[in-house]
Amino acid sequence: MAGTILSLALTLLGLLLVTFIIGRVMPIDPVLKVVGDRATQAQYDAAYIAMGLDQPLVVQFLTYIGDVLRGDFGRSISTGQPVSADIARVFPATLELATLGTLIGVVIGVPLGVIAAARRGGIIDQVARVVALVGYSMPIFWLGLMGLLIFYGMLGWVGGPGRQGILYDGMVPNVTGMVLVDSLIAGDWPAFQDAFSHIILPASLLGYYSLAYISRMTRSFMLEQLSQEYITTARVKGLSERAVIWRHALGNIAIPLVTVIALSFGSLLEGSVLTEIIFSWPGLGSYITRGLLSGDMNAVLGGTVVVGACFVVLNLLSDILYRFLDPRST
Repeated sequence: MAGTILSLALTLLGLLLVTFIIGRVMPIDPVLKVVGDRATQAQYDAAYIAMGLDQPLVVQFLTYIGDVLRGDFGRSISTGQPVSADIARVFPATLELATLGTLIGVVIGVPLGVIAAARRGGIIDQVARVVALVGYSMPIFWLGLMGLLIFYGMLGWVGGPGRQGILYDGMVPNVTGMVLVDSLIAGDWPAFQDAFSHIILPASLLGYYSLAYISRMTRSFMLEQLSQEYITTARVKGLSERAVIWRHALGNIAIPLVTVIALSFGSLLEGSVLTEIIFSWPGLGSYITRGLLSGDMNAVLGGTVVVGACFVVLNLLSDILYRFLDPRST
């Protein structure tokens, strides 16, 4: 476990180094973003020194590490607020969206992959292959626009862009920042229904991409297990096909499947930018994009560090789950 923690610490250190370098090589003058292009040279120099840019790069990097460890990512030029406060405000929206998308991907993708492997070459296997192929091929912005046109504009089955309708916006007390959870805590069922109607379409799109990846990997893992000798032995001993597939084979792919699900969840946390933009979802992806377009590097780098830290935490959680799923690892 100590080795795992050390490895994750080094990974996080590498992430901080990369973001620090990016912040220094980007063709954006952070001082000008603060003082404006009409500032005098004296004002520019004073801000340059105040921001610590006159220090050697090693000193700047160590200061940067200390600030990040304290949760200080600087102040956003766009909002005028501390970046940490902005991220605390927008990240729950992305977390809520990615979590629901991952749940959809797991609930549908794992059984689909298992059945496809068990009935290799059959109709379900062919359907699973087509689902995975389309999931990897279709641009998500096109699917998002078509989804809004059909299910919102034409059929009216789902809510429109945003997290809630105008009637419920701001009416649910903010506890976790996740509207579905907060509305349940408040016992406000109409607000929950409204929030669900807004999140189900973008979450389904992300879930479809997650489903495509999870089902393909599950099928691959299952095909490998079903060709093993212990499966043949179990069948010879008279175990039912259901027990062979769902208990023995699926149980033995639990460890690599945990990694696949964790990677899928992490990719939805950092890869939902287009979905958030299309659906006007006020999440971390939209925040980073706006910061990039406005040259707000504190916001961009702060958001990037948070996403990278999420991957580090997911890897740590995966390693902990390994120890429960595989006693041989202890």
